[in-house]
Amino acid sequence: MKLNLTKSKALYKAAEKLMPGGVNSPVRSFNAVAGSPVFVAKAKGACIYDEDGNKYIDYMSSWGPLILGHADADVVRAVKKAAELGTSYGAPCRNEIELAKHVIKSVPSVEMVRMTSSGTEATMSAVRLARAFTGRDYIIKFEGCYHGHADYLLVKAGSGATTFGTPSSPGVPKAFADRTLLATYNDLASVEELFGNYPDRIAAIILEPVAANMGVVLPEEGFLEGLRRIASENGALLIFDEVITGFRMSHGGAQKAFDVIPDITCLGKIIGGGLPVGAFGGRRDIMNMVAPSGPMYQAGTLSGNPLAMAAGLATLHKLAGRGNYQRLRKLTQMMVTGIAGIIEELGIRARINSVESMFTVFFTDEEPKDYRSVLKSDTKMYSKFFENLLRAGIMFPPSQFEAVFLSLAHTEKDVDRTLDAVRKSLSAL
Repeated sequence: MKLNLTKSKALYKAAEKLMPGGVNSPVRSFNAVAGSPVFVAKAKGACIYDEDGNKYIDYMSSWGPLILGHADADVVRAVKKAAELGTSYGAPCRNEIELAKHVIKSVPSVEMVRMTSSGTEATMSAVRLARAFTGRDYIIKFEGCYHGHADYLLVKAGSGATTFGTPSSPGVPKAFADRTLLATYNDLASVEELFGNYPDRIAAIILEPVAANMGVVLPEEGFLEGLRRIASENGALLIFDEVITGFRMSHGGAQKAFDVIPDITCLGKIIGGGLPVGAFGGRRDIMNMVAPSGPMYQAGTLSGNPLAMAAGLATLHKLAGRGNYQRLRKLTQMMVTGIAGIIEELGIRARINSVESMFTVFFTDEEPKDYRSVLKSDTKMYSKFFENLLRAGIMFPPSQFEAVFLSLAHTEKDVDRTLDAVRKSLSAL
């Protein structure tokens, strides 16, 4: 089926004259796949509708936040009510306290929390806090893990940096990157070696407990536990970037699911219910270093924005309802089992990694367990797969190195239709 994208193409041509690459975030450009992005006119439930009137079952979920689906009635109602009282105060509001209570009650490591406006702000602040608390300068990050676009975290990063073949970025001073040490995901020996080479100089280990910005890559048994031990033995802090996994893997995030407790946790996406948000939190003695309680400065004009707080609260309260995570797990298992069966039946060179309500299809015959193995994936094959699905009205992420997200708005009928489209797409390859 040929897809009519006349209006989207015209809008993209206009946007290219006004914004770098015609977009406000790189992966939206579709440069890694079909080349011309779909411009969305509206969204509801499990579906998005473009400017040309095409309807798609959406599995990007705005890159993860929309676990209830698009324009959930309770969330929209909460945002409307909040907006009528004012869109921003630059002063404290009651819902900041309520959302903080919910986060602290749900996430095992968090005794105090500070809201920000983005995940990048959260991770940037968490690293600064770890350095302030320990009095050390170096941090360890893992190849392929993406923690936002702060200078010292754009070293062999995942997400868009991997998609576009730029694992590090021009404009980052070498002196900044020199304080960032690289380890291999799922390789404890690489971490222990760095602590041996930099004794008493490493402030923190930061990672996604489930890597989701190089595609979904799960921690091997004992990996997270090993990192907890190594950090504690060496006087360093362990930072979990749960911007994606927070409230998606469970109501307490990956740390609750794996029973490994970090010192600092970064959150975002779901806790804002689709509005811009971020947060970092942890032990009380660490968080008391943050201004105005302590000397580590961090601030934000729109932090704790009343609309984001209202949307986040409505989302988390609804998500906490009985059976929601079980339903998400069941839908995802239906999808993953179905795709795996099609791959095997057709003899396609591909692997599928999944956890709870997210997964990635990697076009490779090697197990995707770290950055190096993931980079062996056939991105051209993924591009064809994506384009075939798009023409069938199915929206997967426009990059081999991103996660597919299911939401509570998806149905078994949606999954059946998607599996039919996957079969046709893979057969065409």
